[in-house]
Amino acid sequence: MKVNIKRMQEEQAKIIFQETAGLAIITIKRPQKRNALTAKMWNELAETGLMVMQNPKNKVVLLRGWGEQFTAGSDIQEFHEMSLDEAEESFGLMEKAISTFENLEIPTIGIINGPAMGAGLELALSCDLRIGSEKTRLGIPVGKLGITLNNKFAKRLVDLIGPSLTKDLVYTNRIFKAEEAHHLGMLNYLVNADDLDRFSIRVGKLVASQSPASLLSIKRSVRECINSVPVLWKGSTPFVDHQDFPEGVAAFVEKRTPRFTRRF
Repeated sequence: MKVNIKRMQEEQAKIIFQETAGLAIITIKRPQKRNALTAKMWNELAETGLMVMQNPKNKVVLLRGWGEQFTAGSDIQEFHEMSLDEAEESFGLMEKAISTFENLEIPTIGIINGPAMGAGLELALSCDLRIGSEKTRLGIPVGKLGITLNNKFAKRLVDLIGPSLTKDLVYTNRIFKAEEAHHLGMLNYLVNADDLDRFSIRVGKLVASQSPASLLSIKRSVRECINSVPVLWKGSTPFVDHQDFPEGVAAFVEKRTPRFTRRF
């Protein structure tokens, strides 16, 4: 097995890349921060996704988080130390990484053994299939932070669960437990945590054994169907609100209830 580790000095955060038997296995490891990604890690994750296609032996990507977390999304503490422009740029790197996995020409499988929150949920939704355990939790609690979702972020959810439940997730900070997520189709498979890795490898190998032409064809055909609306809304600040975002992030860091004053 070939292993490539992209290592960050800060808290020993890692993007681990392994290649074995036609499977490219990518692991997000930052357990001290629930596998939350910094801007640098989002960029490295995108680069790692592109590395997958450099090896023609890779047939399937398995994307997972370390331990009992997928990823909490972006590091909110880091946002607290950024200007609004820097935060906007960080969201751009996040979308770049998510889109990289969404647009890979080989099948992608998300292995979710714990919470996938915010951008972590979007990253999970970028995968073609998702396999979860009873520890899986899915949500996008951006309403506490003043993060504004553009069409591209919203569309990934709407395509799976519809417009009303998508609004519900943001309006109420609702978190789906594993069984509910499976029932809604957000998880393709739900297995016991002890069996998750073995089951995921088995599914990965099964997918890798199929006709590459058939796999590529269905990926492209589905992509054309769900991307039938080519123009996505972009506001002047498509990801962060200039009033609510600083207050939401400060409240998160200070462990208090945010005091939003902006009017609609």
